[in-house]
Amino acid sequence: MPAFDSLGLPKDIVEELAKNGVTTPFPIQAATIPDAIEGRDVLGCGRTGSGKTLAFGLPVLMRCSERRAAANRPRALILVPTRELAHQVRDSLRDYARVVGVRVGDVVGGSSYTRQINELRRGVDVLVATPGRLTDLIEQGACDLGDVEVSVLDEADQMCDMGFMPQVTELLDQVRPDGQTLLFSATLDGDVDKLVRRYMNEPRTHSVDPPVSQVTTMEHHLLKVLPRDKNKIVTLIAARDGRTLLFVRSKYRADTISEQLAEAGVPSASLHGGKTQSVRTRTLAKFREGKIQALVATDVAARGIHVDGIDMVVNVDLPTGHKDYLHRGGRTARAGASGSVVSLVAPNQRRMARRLLGDAGIEPKQHLVNPGDELLSEVTGAQEPSWEPWIEPPEPVRERRGRGGPRRGGYRGNGGGYRGGYRGEGGGYRGDRRNDRGDGGYRGERRGGERSEGGYGGDRRNDRGEGGYRGDRPEGGYGGDRRGGGPRGGFRGDRRGGGPRRGERFDSAPR
Repeated sequence: MPAFDSLGLPKDIVEELAKNGVTTPFPIQAATIPDAIEGRDVLGCGRTGSGKTLAFGLPVLMRCSERRAAANRPRALILVPTRELAHQVRDSLRDYARVVGVRVGDVVGGSSYTRQINELRRGVDVLVATPGRLTDLIEQGACDLGDVEVSVLDEADQMCDMGFMPQVTELLDQVRPDGQTLLFSATLDGDVDKLVRRYMNEPRTHSVDPPVSQVTTMEHHLLKVLPRDKNKIVTLIAARDGRTLLFVRSKYRADTISEQLAEAGVPSASLHGGKTQSVRTRTLAKFREGKIQALVATDVAARGIHVDGIDMVVNVDLPTGHKDYLHRGGRTARAGASGSVVSLVAPNQRRMARRLLGDAGIEPKQHLVNPGDELLSEVTGAQEPSWEPWIEPPEPVRERRGRGGPRRGGYRGNGGGYRGGYRGEGGGYRGDRRNDRGDGGYRGERRGGERSEGGYGGDRRNDRGEGGYRGDRPEGGYGGDRRGGGPRGGFRGDRRGGGPRRGERFDSAPR
């Protein structure tokens, strides 16, 4: 196998690879990197975990290191089917992008529009994106693909299976027609073939694995179980030593089984499209770090799970088709490691299961098992959990401290209340008091003073201050800007003593 320095990569990238312990390229990398560097269209066929990210990512970084991208106009586009995969690709490339001076950004659903728009405005050389959010930003005028010289479709078959084909074609129609296209997929049929014919020019094809095959380091088992035993068997398998990924058919099932495992003492969590992106990201991080032992996921959420060290995938619910079975199984036995795929089937599902695995080109080992069987332990490593409920430790909270001690929050009632001021003897100042009135304002309650009914929340300058009262004074609190002795703006409080109400001004107020 050739070394990375013989593939045409620059010295800085080769040194960074070595620093990260990457010295020998995977077959897909050795096959595709030279062609991609030469500017040829490349069609890479290989299973998940075969090293495709660096295979297309390193040549893209080389191409973009020649000059910087203009605002809102990336020079390279990497389209992926899921948010998780987008983050995976972005994080995998950032170390190498830094050494060649290339900016890598991401545009995905579930994240802040503002952050992504600002990032594009500053200039992104390589943009990793999901089709839906990128289409939104283009329609808003925040991104233009007219400068894109190289386009990458990663997990192209998944994007087509998930219904992104119309958006993908619309996006590819906007890039430079003379640009380079790199397409990587586990299968090359159906819509993927249409993409190849429409957008690729005499592509160099490299297939390191047959498009549909079982990995030699992966074992497949079909466990025949009785419906009444299924939940118990799932729990025993999840309690095994190692990192286990369990697939179910719905969000409700994912949450229910995750709770069932936690009640039995198995550190677990669920992952599905009903969770926010920040929660999904934190959950995956905990699974990757080993804080969670079992992850219960749906197909849509799990398509982007790229976590090393998953040594068992369990199909609690059978997938709907053989492609989904292959995608699920691709989460284990990654990059040459070994792993097992276990499918639980009831008596009335056996015929369907055999047909599904047959379509996937797989001949599983079949076993009839019951809870507590030695055979179950031999095949899956199943063991008894603690049966003491597992409670996830709370996230550490960084304590905010002021000069007078910790800030505690507080009341916001009629009396003005505490707004989180310092816990000193007399309430406490929130701002710095300068001159005779101060350039800050009281945020807490001043117990020892004469203004105990609230506190100033504005910036008090001159003789009365600019800002206004934040508390609710019995006669009402000013919310406007008080400069020359009269209020400017509207009142925040309700003046109960007969004065003007919210939004009114004194006639004597300066204009």
